[in-house]
Amino acid sequence: MSKWSMHRIGEVQAASKQRQFGRWLKNAKIIPAEIYRRLAQTAFADWNGHKIYLALDSSSLWDEFVLVRVAMIYRGRALPLSWVVLKQQSTMVAFEKYKHSLKEAAAILPKGCSVILLADRGFDDNDLFCAVRDLGWGFRIRLKKSLRIHRVSKPCLSVGRLMPAKGQALFLHKVWITDRQFGPVHLALAQVQTRNGYEEWAILSDDPTDLHTFDEYGLRFDLEENFLDDKSAGFQLEAGEIRDADALTRLGLVLAKTTLYLVSTGTAIVTLGLRSCIDTHWNRGLSYFQIGWRWIRHALAHFKYLLPFFWLEPGSDPFPVFASKRQAVGPIASLFALRLEIT
Repeated sequence: MSKWSMHRIGEVQAASKQRQFGRWLKNAKIIPAEIYRRLAQTAFADWNGHKIYLALDSSSLWDEFVLVRVAMIYRGRALPLSWVVLKQQSTMVAFEKYKHSLKEAAAILPKGCSVILLADRGFDDNDLFCAVRDLGWGFRIRLKKSLRIHRVSKPCLSVGRLMPAKGQALFLHKVWITDRQFGPVHLALAQVQTRNGYEEWAILSDDPTDLHTFDEYGLRFDLEENFLDDKSAGFQLEAGEIRDADALTRLGLVLAKTTLYLVSTGTAIVTLGLRSCIDTHWNRGLSYFQIGWRWIRHALAHFKYLLPFFWLEPGSDPFPVFASKRQAVGPIASLFALRLEIT
């Protein structure tokens, strides 16, 4: 906290700034969601009518706290919309503890957007499925192997029993899941090749599934990059000494606002053709987050301008990252047999 406090503008001594920052983090009258909502609504004001992917995930802090975040997928990274820090070791979080984060995220998004929520199997909760549907969102959520699938005129089987062999994919349309029989929904099942080897993916979808379903779900991993920015590549969050869930949630407001500004700066620098000033790669080799960081340091050292507003553009990335041929990402799954079952 002492390193963060030294950047605060003011004439008081560094120790006083640190104490002021500590009091701010512990101030119960500061509601991060209310402050951030107005700011983020401005950043996304021009996104009406666009398709938006949101990711829901959790990350452990010191094996003592867990950060739950809803973020918008944006050009290889994720932009925080809502979050909460809980004092618990497990990253498996009950729906009741984070359900308000979904409503906070929904309040930020502009009207008329098509929203799809992405989540890992740690969030395959029937209450979450219902809440997402009530919000009018679509979903691509990975299921546990033990979850039961109900099909018309066919025996009820677990996801694990239905999983196809490597190189094959199974698409189930109009089925029901869990003992509460949530549905009708659609499933995409395959053993998918990832950086960690083959993984069994069973993706729950509100839309009929096909191979594109796996690509959509794969966007969820961009939020993991956002967590890495928090912990190592950007803010060094775990190097701090704060050990209070509410204070960490308020600190999340600082991280979220900074992330918005850094990614906005990176977007502007790339769009304006200034990337080569701070990125040595022939093609874009850095994330927009890191480009933003580097431009700010460059601007302060060389008396260049700083971006005075948010610059976030909807749609696909016109300048995708490509640091080297070795790092080029191939197909997410190699499949030679597809099977469709409609009930």
